Amino acid sequence: MRHDARVEPLRLAGLGLAAALAATINSVAGGGSLVSFPALLAAGVPPVLASATNTAALAPGNVASAIAYRAELGPHARLTFALAAAASVGGVAGAVLLLSAPPRVFELVVPWLVLLATALLVFQDRLAPEQGAGRRRTPWLVALGLAGVAVYGGYFGAGIGMLTLALLAPLGAGDLHRMNAMKSVIVAGVNGAATIYFLARGRVELVPALVMAAGAIAGGYSGAALARQVSPRRVRWVVIAIGVVLSGLLAARYY
Repeated sequence: MRHDARVEPLRLAGLGLAAALAATINSVAGGGSLVSFPALLAAGVPPVLASATNTAALAPGNVASAIAYRAELGPHARLTFALAAAASVGGVAGAVLLLSAPPRVFELVVPWLVLLATALLVFQDRLAPEQGAGRRRTPWLVALGLAGVAVYGGYFGAGIGMLTLALLAPLGAGDLHRMNAMKSVIVAGVNGAATIYFLARGRVELVPALVMAAGAIAGGYSGAALARQVSPRRVRWVVIAIGVVLSGLLAARYY
């Protein structure tokens, strides 16, 4: 039985706001799924469908963020789109894995995935690229790494932006805004490819996804501008607190 009709208008409005906040957080600090995914669970969407719907809902926000950052791509535009194409293969693989495994497997794994995403936020400073730092690697090695990260992205996805930034660092692409631009395009490719698969399998709760997509577009586009004005560290620690509480609640619920 589908759950679209059982999501009340007030909850739909809440999902839209959660998606807008999640997309903004993704642009500023990362980890936005730690807000939008539990909002879907609270609305009564089962965990596997919540993960698929969350990916589909936030994908337009990723695209909007990529568009907002387009000026920063500069000479790396062609390389970025090539890496996004390679990563999209991993995104589909992760989506297939999510829908192929028994739902109980995801229920048992999701508290640990949330905890992993939270840990990525905690150690984000160590993962973040430093200008001029690190040994440069050839693009195909980075593409292989991104394809592996994208499998996780298609399966769950929280924290994929931080992992992507860490893998892009050895390319020596320049300042953090350019790296964020590349990350936004690549993550949009991963989530977009996974979304196409989820839609083809009919595993997206369409009404919540459409409402959340509208919020994600607004949050993703405005978040790129906000990222230049607010402190990512403060935003990050708020999301970390959410992640710690959420992982504990999910563990208590499914174990």
